[in-house]
Amino acid sequence: HFVSGGVQLDNVQLNDATSAQEFARRIDARAKVTPKGSWILGGDWDETKWTPAEFPTKELIDPVTHDTPVFVSRYDGHMGLANSPALRAAGITAQTPDPPGGAIVRDAQGNPTGALKDAAQDLLYKAVPPLSHDERMHAVTRALAYAGSLGVTSVQHMSADYADIAVYGELLERGELTTRIYVAPSIVGFEDLAKIGVRRAFGGPYLRIGALKGFADGSLGSRTAYFFEPFTDTPANRGLLSSEMQPPAAMRDRMMKADAAGLQLCTHAIGDQAISIILDFYTNVVKEHGQADRRFRIEHAQHMAAKDFDRFAELGVIASMQPYHAIDDGRWAEGRIGHDRASRTYAFRTFLNHHVHLAFGTDWDVAPLNPMLGVYAAVTRTTLDGKNPNGWFPEQKLTVAETIEAYTMGSAYAEFQEKEKGSITPGKLADLVLLGDDIFKIDPAKIRDVKVLKTMVGGKWVYEAK
Repeated sequence: HFVSGGVQLDNVQLNDATSAQEFARRIDARAKVTPKGSWILGGDWDETKWTPAEFPTKELIDPVTHDTPVFVSRYDGHMGLANSPALRAAGITAQTPDPPGGAIVRDAQGNPTGALKDAAQDLLYKAVPPLSHDERMHAVTRALAYAGSLGVTSVQHMSADYADIAVYGELLERGELTTRIYVAPSIVGFEDLAKIGVRRAFGGPYLRIGALKGFADGSLGSRTAYFFEPFTDTPANRGLLSSEMQPPAAMRDRMMKADAAGLQLCTHAIGDQAISIILDFYTNVVKEHGQADRRFRIEHAQHMAAKDFDRFAELGVIASMQPYHAIDDGRWAEGRIGHDRASRTYAFRTFLNHHVHLAFGTDWDVAPLNPMLGVYAAVTRTTLDGKNPNGWFPEQKLTVAETIEAYTMGSAYAEFQEKEKGSITPGKLADLVLLGDDIFKIDPAKIRDVKVLKTMVGGKWVYEAK
């Protein structure tokens, strides 16, 4: 989510707030310097770091924000908190029904608490002023510099707006696109790409298009990932199918038409039933249209049903995963879904054992962009709270070599570019990073602290440490 990551670099930072009081204090400080009429957005808050770990309500921030509208997102992007002025601007009241694929969290009297889950956030975002071209350009410029400083040479921008692509195109013309970008707009607008004949991996070495991002469900943290069985800690809840899956046949129909147009399908699916349904749809596509080199992707593929590992392999589905989530969610996941389901969560080793293509990334700005944190996560599986020193479900750990392969060749393969990039090989693009330590030799616990000295893209140094 490259542009929203760039935007968040300038937004209020709430992710490391360790209490509800600290969360409110930071919003208070931002409100004091926010011009009248402007919104406070972003945040990336994480209530699991608070004691008690409870979702915030508007009562926490109304006293410090006054007339300034606020909508701050949970770090997973599947939930946000609005204050009263923001709810008023969006026209959300006790009478507003839950939209398909979303939930307005309510108190005992039925009044909105300010917390909005999944598609309910769209009701609020309609009231938020869109980014101007200049604001978007600023966000992308910030994101490119930040990516270079962390040794990131290529990104796959999921759920991109067409306005984002326009900014990338402008920077490309000026020779200022210093990170290679493969863009996947929303599957909802697939006809726009199909009409002009764009097919998978269309474009040049710096900017490609031809993939589509769909959403099957929500997230584990917001309790909106869609499972076969209820959440362990909320037994009346199995999660939510996304608004794009209302009804599921609508998503299947889009996939059929998009595949017929030669576009790559990348679908966010986190809960075991959501993953299973998307595998069913991918199976339908193959039955209907025959075998082809499609490189179906499931983004996240977090909580697997045991029966579905084989189906990934049979269909050639790429497990596009973000290892940092394992050491973050691993702090509390078992409390939400129990030990048995947690044992098939971020199942890196099981995927490799089933000969499934792994493609690693970061999911920035849902998680940090720094790949060294992701390598550390896949190799150690040591949760951020330090409670799993030998690794959370250590049987799923990978070696450094396997992890680097998933980040480089795995991700290049996931965008049809394994012949052009993904390894330092004669004839391939000269994209490489110089690290301050040899991550193959140092104690794996120290990988998280390894710094980038230089980053090269296309034979040019785009970053050098001061």
